Amino acid sequence: MTTATAVPPPPDPPVRPAPAPARGKGRGALGTRPWVAACFLLPALALLGALVVYPIGFSVYRSLFDASGHGFVGMDNYQEVFTDARIRTALKNNVIWVVVAPSVATALGLIFAVLTERVRWGTAFKLVVFMPMAISMLAAGIIFRLVYEQNPDRGVANAVWVGIHDTFAAPAPFPGAHPRPAGDLVASGGGAFTTKAAARAGSAVALPLVAVKPEDVSGARDAIPARDVAGKVTGTVWMDFTRGGGGTAGKIDAGEKALAGVRVEAVRDGRTVASTTTDPDGTFTLPTAADGARLRLPAANFASAYNGVDWLGPSLVTPSIIGAYIWMWAGFAMVLIAAGLAGVPRELLEAARVDGANEWQVFRRVTVPLLAPVLAVVVVTLMINVLKIFDLVYIIAPGSSLDNANVLALQLYQSSFGTDVNQGVGSAIAVFLLLLVTPVVIVNIRRIRKERQR
Repeated sequence: MTTATAVPPPPDPPVRPAPAPARGKGRGALGTRPWVAACFLLPALALLGALVVYPIGFSVYRSLFDASGHGFVGMDNYQEVFTDARIRTALKNNVIWVVVAPSVATALGLIFAVLTERVRWGTAFKLVVFMPMAISMLAAGIIFRLVYEQNPDRGVANAVWVGIHDTFAAPAPFPGAHPRPAGDLVASGGGAFTTKAAARAGSAVALPLVAVKPEDVSGARDAIPARDVAGKVTGTVWMDFTRGGGGTAGKIDAGEKALAGVRVEAVRDGRTVASTTTDPDGTFTLPTAADGARLRLPAANFASAYNGVDWLGPSLVTPSIIGAYIWMWAGFAMVLIAAGLAGVPRELLEAARVDGANEWQVFRRVTVPLLAPVLAVVVVTLMINVLKIFDLVYIIAPGSSLDNANVLALQLYQSSFGTDVNQGVGSAIAVFLLLLVTPVVIVNIRRIRKERQR
């Protein structure tokens, strides 16, 4: 008896991929005719050539000619870029801008983004910080020109600064006051006034002053003559001026105001042996030690009121303008960093905390490294931006400090369209600015390509 053996079925034929559709004659990889793509790209290429390529080429060409545009000077304009004092100042200021402004704005943006992440009002705070980005550079420049006004009654910065200063240092009671030229008080150096004759115990001394501001004696009492006190040196300090004219110089007339709070010192052999301040009625009393000493009214009684800091002076104008820039762009940095922070895996942060890291260590060793790509974007963007800074400097800096606040973009404008026009030098500055920006742009492009490859 034979047993039938099952024959396995033949294997399935291999599946071959369907052939690609045949390209039409003259078609590209996407099945599009090159001339059709060129027609779509032509408007953009024309605009790019007219607005970017041609200006760059013409600037390079123009930089090789003199101010008239007819005489070929070669590299002389570039030599002037590095030898002219104003342009060197502009280059130095640009270095300060590139180093300080992006780093500070990015640091503040990072701090704001991290600190406001867990609070309820964080969104509102971010909105307030970002709002300056909605203001144009022109408007921001006008705002900060007023903020940095020297007069504390108008400038917010000096109003705050003067308020802090006066909290710890009392202002002079009668700024600008001084004695009559022919009186017994004479200038003794440093703004102080000293009597010609020595004071004697038991005999009152008259110390009249003039040029007192009306607001400084508003509500003051009428001056009264000091009484003679045995063994004491007494006297009166008052405003020797009668409203409407009249009166006798050096004597207390009716209606003349007492000067309260004036410091009076008794000086002998260059040393202060006694001191006091005048009472509300202008009188003062010194002990017996003042007998035979000269009386001095220190300069602190008459020093001019503290008027704050000259924010827009030659030494502070550049830091002040950088402060205005940071006020505008810290919100930009904060928003980008906050967006990057939202994508940071919370598991990594919690794992670091479980391992015993404190908040500072989590921030420095986990959060910041994870945010490195975002921080690089912010820093590079701000660096390109500050290399072209012009508006804030031109608007905020006064004419007296404009040369000290000069930057390359501003010098480019002044050289090309200012009073001493030399468009050859202006074109050389433009080309130099392009060369400065190019490495930063190349770094940014490489970073973007690496991000795409990931």
